Amino acid sequence: MAELTYRDAVIRGIAQEMERDLDVVFLGEDVAKAGGVFKATVGLFEQFGPLRVRDTPISELAILGAAMGAAMTGLKPIAEIMFSDFFAVCFDYIANEFPKSRYMSNGQVKCPLVVRTGNGAGSRFGAQHSQSVENWCMMIPGLKVVAPSSPRDVIGLMAASVRDPDPVIFLEHKSLYPTKGEVPDGEIVDTLGTAKILRSGTDATICALALMVPRALAAAEKLKAEHGIDCEVVDVRSLVPLDTQTILGSVAKTHRLFTVEENPRLCGWGAEIVSIAADEAFYDLDGPPVRITTPHIPLPAADILEDAVLPTAERIVERVSRSLQG
Repeated sequence: MAELTYRDAVIRGIAQEMERDLDVVFLGEDVAKAGGVFKATVGLFEQFGPLRVRDTPISELAILGAAMGAAMTGLKPIAEIMFSDFFAVCFDYIANEFPKSRYMSNGQVKCPLVVRTGNGAGSRFGAQHSQSVENWCMMIPGLKVVAPSSPRDVIGLMAASVRDPDPVIFLEHKSLYPTKGEVPDGEIVDTLGTAKILRSGTDATICALALMVPRALAAAEKLKAEHGIDCEVVDVRSLVPLDTQTILGSVAKTHRLFTVEENPRLCGWGAEIVSIAADEAFYDLDGPPVRITTPHIPLPAADILEDAVLPTAERIVERVSRSLQG
């Protein structure tokens, strides 16, 4: 067992899969000798060499076009798009090309690739470099979408993503890169489409993703200590496939549902979970599901303003306690 940062877990997760399978290649802007703009690929170039770790031009279309071609011809590429906001530049590949290749070829063409990217706010990068775009991705048929919140899950979900026969969007939260967590020794392989209950509780279910997971856990401790409210915290981890069994099982136990989302409120992933709960667990609910989100606004760069719009542990405490205690 070792303690790793989220950043170092990315490096270990990619290296684990490149060591295991010679068909795994890695490409992106400044990912080789420079070690990535977030230093999340340091040492991979030295370990695996220039044929398998390649710097690309500053062209998101070129990166994903090369990755798709490589995947269609037998390789298993991991492609980095530096900021998830830049998905807008190469969205044709994300929305129209590799998600539909298996369907449009009647299963003759597989596209086993991973697109990993820095997602989310908290680093004061402003409106064009701080967005949480998971809702952009999960709406597209043919894509799988994951967002780990811990170093251990980074490695396990990276392995599951690389080994999957379909394209996977792998969202790494920029503000989590320096955080640390215990990671077992040896190979770690997880399963896509599985949520985790990180804290058991009886009074309410809180579903969270990525950076919102540690904030939800901190809020749950405060709710218990200050209000006597015992919350169950579910790390959603995988948006597509979505582990509805774990989420609905928790709602059946606690009878209340809250989602904590960094993405803008309109069309966020929490709306889908709330919709599923309304369809399939309506009679288990003792009150309306509640979404705690970022407002539907461009994200400000000023630190005090960015902090004001993102869900915080304090805001979660206030909203849950108000809903349950009136």
